[in-house]
Amino acid sequence: MYIHVGEDVMVRTDEIIAIIDRDTVQFSEGIQRLLKQKDKDLCNLAKGSYKSLVITFNQLYLSPLASSTLKKRSKKYSSYENLL
Repeated sequence: MYIHVGEDVMVRTDEIIAIIDRDTVQFSEGIQRLLKQKDKDLCNLAKGSYKSLVITFNQLYLSPLASSTLKKRSKKYSSYENLL
């Protein structure tokens, strides 16, 4: 299944490694280093301020959607997959 993470971008749920809220991103030195190292793989989907960071195997997304919203969407889809 796919999750809409912002703009017109859909990400496969099985490719998502982590969904991290903005406060954690801003205050974590480790995540800041990761963002600098993976700058070429960083896609800013937020027109203004981002609300969460979505980490996949190949890409990092700054999402305008809250991490709680993305989490709810991922649970919704994973519950649906279990029914199949």
